[in-house]
Amino acid sequence: MTRARRLVAEALGSALLLAVVVGSGIMGEQLAGGNTAIALLANAIATGAGLVALILMFGTISGAHFNPAVTLSEAWQKNLPAADVLPYIAAQLAGAFAGVAAVHLMFGQPVFFASEHTRTGMAQWWSEFVATFGLLGVIISCSRSRPAVTPFAVALYITAAYWFTSSTSFANPAVTLARAASDTFAGIRPQDVPGFIAAQLLGAAAAAGLFCWLHPAAPRDATVGGTVAPSEFAQPQPRD
Repeated sequence: MTRARRLVAEALGSALLLAVVVGSGIMGEQLAGGNTAIALLANAIATGAGLVALILMFGTISGAHFNPAVTLSEAWQKNLPAADVLPYIAAQLAGAFAGVAAVHLMFGQPVFFASEHTRTGMAQWWSEFVATFGLLGVIISCSRSRPAVTPFAVALYITAAYWFTSSTSFANPAVTLARAASDTFAGIRPQDVPGFIAAQLLGAAAAAGLFCWLHPAAPRDATVGGTVAPSEFAQPQPRD
């Protein structure tokens, strides 16, 4: 697959992801009648459903990262050429802001306006560490053991993490930056962005180290990809 196709897939996927996240947040808040729990439920379900569709749409083209933390992890695992890292991240960021702009136009909002939604403090930073650690753990584990279920596992994890983290699980530096340009239900104040991104990158690094150890990659000549325990490849069995 050419680099141009992969970058377009990352940009378009990121744009649609932000459209889902921000748009469902706006719609949920408008329809919930002040009930934040209902608005969050709508936001979480829409995001999970959107993720399944988007990963299935673009996974075979670019890998469907839509997330700089995932891209950095894939490059560290040698699944992505180092030369593609910066172009991938640039495409993700451009797509994320384009998605926010598209949603704002759909709902009659300014194209960009800085969020005033406060999200800061140790509890929220720890939440982002945990959310991103879990997300990368799901991606690495499933891609090395049962790759066909990865889109569904990622979406289910993010849906759950909306509810078990106090930060509502951004778990994505590009998403975090773009949501700072939306003073809506899904927004985050620009001054709170650095703390979130630092926690996300630390969580991703910790997960990459641990889960790549838990799930060693199968040898290149293995005929059964990642669907068997790596120990079965470790030592050749003597023949009778």
